[in-house]
Amino acid sequence: MTATLDGATNTAIPLAKALNQALRDAMGADDRVVVFGEDVGVLGGVFRVTDGLTREFGENRCFDTPLAEAGIMGTAIGMAMYGFRPVVEMQFDAFSYPALEQIFSHLAKMRNRTRGQLPLPVVVRVPYGGGIGGVEHHSDSSEGYFVATPGLHVVTPATVSDAYTLLRAAIESDDPVIFMEPKRLYWSKDTIDALAASGSGTGQATGQRIGQAAVRRQGTDATLIAYGPTVQTALEAAEAGAAEGYDLEVVDLRSLVPFDDATVTASVRKTGRAVVIHEAVGFGGTGAEIAARVSERCFHWLEAPVRRVTGFDIPYPPPKLERHHLPSVDRILDAVASLQWEDR
Repeated sequence: MTATLDGATNTAIPLAKALNQALRDAMGADDRVVVFGEDVGVLGGVFRVTDGLTREFGENRCFDTPLAEAGIMGTAIGMAMYGFRPVVEMQFDAFSYPALEQIFSHLAKMRNRTRGQLPLPVVVRVPYGGGIGGVEHHSDSSEGYFVATPGLHVVTPATVSDAYTLLRAAIESDDPVIFMEPKRLYWSKDTIDALAASGSGTGQATGQRIGQAAVRRQGTDATLIAYGPTVQTALEAAEAGAAEGYDLEVVDLRSLVPFDDATVTASVRKTGRAVVIHEAVGFGGTGAEIAARVSERCFHWLEAPVRRVTGFDIPYPPPKLERHHLPSVDRILDAVASLQWEDR
């Protein structure tokens, strides 16, 4: 049994398999969808996300490229100009940096530069984040670069169902999408929601689409705002916090651009307190923008300043030290405890 558009299964599958299924279903539905990158063909990708696609669709639809990220990105832009819908893989987060000039100067700006006449429906898949014991250049959280670039959508799933549905929606988008995949969640297992899958990734069935956050846990005392790999950490902190008397709400952003102000604002106005959590550095990180937006929109509802729990302002540390760098349950609960509780 496989989780497909026409009938999602109740069998739990890894997040990597959900992404694989999304690519397979998108390629089967639209001949313009092509997949390429380093080792994505015969090998099936370092994390096996593209496993079997070359065998099923042929080397013209899923193929390997040289180790040249700028060339990969430039090729995708050119193919999109001629009507294809490329899905490219940057093998690891920091491997994408040679391609940034193409992404910033051309991919993000072409539709605006041509007054809307030339959309670039390109998906850039970026495995990102730590927690796998990776060495330098293999564990960066690079979302801040993309979030700060107008013209790009930036999406990051935290669940198996969202991995499938959001990737389908990204491939169907006429705007370029940076699809950030939390690599430490690749082998986490869950089912693909049948109703979500039936919407062809567009959210037609469930209302889920790019730009819509999700409340993963209801609470009344404070809102934990997380995305990608830190959503599970936030949920674990909420469970641990319950033993200490805190009723914590958890919001999974899903999409960093466009940003769902409505869901986040409603949650913080209900709880009166907020903690933003991400693995990237704190200074100038995405959490700073989120904290500013919450402060602007919820000022009269806030009982305390918005707190941030992030990676430290250092290059990613060696594997044996990464547990000290990454946001943890204890660090999150310390932030919650600092939110000016008068009765605790």
